[in-house]
Amino acid sequence: MKILHVNALNHRILQDEKKFIYESDNNYTQRLISIADNIENSKDTKPIVLLAGPSGSGKTTTAIKIREILRDRGIISYNISLDNYFVPKERFPVDENGKVDLESPAHIDNELFMEHMEALSKGREITLPLFRFSDQSRHKGPQLKREKDDIIVFEGTHALNPDITGTTAQWAHKMYVSVRTRLQYDVKGEDDKLLDPAYIRLMRRIIRDVLFRGRDITATLDMFDSVEAGEVKYIMPYKKLAEYSVDSFIPYEAPAYKSFVLGKLKKAIEQDSKYERFKPIVEALNGLMGISLDSIPSNSLTREFIGGSSYSY
Repeated sequence: MKILHVNALNHRILQDEKKFIYESDNNYTQRLISIADNIENSKDTKPIVLLAGPSGSGKTTTAIKIREILRDRGIISYNISLDNYFVPKERFPVDENGKVDLESPAHIDNELFMEHMEALSKGREITLPLFRFSDQSRHKGPQLKREKDDIIVFEGTHALNPDITGTTAQWAHKMYVSVRTRLQYDVKGEDDKLLDPAYIRLMRRIIRDVLFRGRDITATLDMFDSVEAGEVKYIMPYKKLAEYSVDSFIPYEAPAYKSFVLGKLKKAIEQDSKYERFKPIVEALNGLMGISLDSIPSNSLTREFIGGSSYSY
């Protein structure tokens, strides 16, 4: 477990903000390059990558960056979201109370997914599914045939679950992406206060939900328990299956999120005491300096959440 103190981050911002941002992004890219080396070297026997991680972990940007690295080496790769393998709404799983279980892997059509995994690994053409979230229906998407040396990256929260992948995982590299670094925010050195990595991911979701999904911050906070429970039940048990575990924490991201989150979260806590449990986020952000958002590159993982990315999501 890596720990960074807010004072150390503030020092880097004051010292040279642009250099701090560059080095943070470059360090993340370097970690992915070493993984891409292994993917390239075993593309004949493992032409598929299964990339999993909890909500807000940065899976999509990580998958895109892997594709970029491979592309620069002349290797064609395709990124496919497991969301497209969702069953239509009439087949949505329900919990013991009769409510739709949004976190359950039973949302994925595992039979179709395994069939497509095997077909792609053997170079057979498939018709990809395309899930439409507006009416929760599934349709036929484009056709895809993996040519020799091509790589297929499947990205989704349940990508490492054996109930989804079955024996077809033998043709795949397995990656797990999440935030692991903890922020220490006892600015005066009085207490040993560490910000849970789940709160970094929560900040990411708050910003993304407000900016791109039309949700108020309270809606995201109210979903926190059910999302975390789903992760513990359906995602965490399988992270040990990953060959590569990637810490997606970007050192400058919390300073970047400060202007988006701090005011809204303070207001939510003032209006309803049930949100006081999220005060550690407020304390951590209060101790951090902000940074210039204009200094953040368009290909940064952080842009997946704050907008302005050069990538399409």
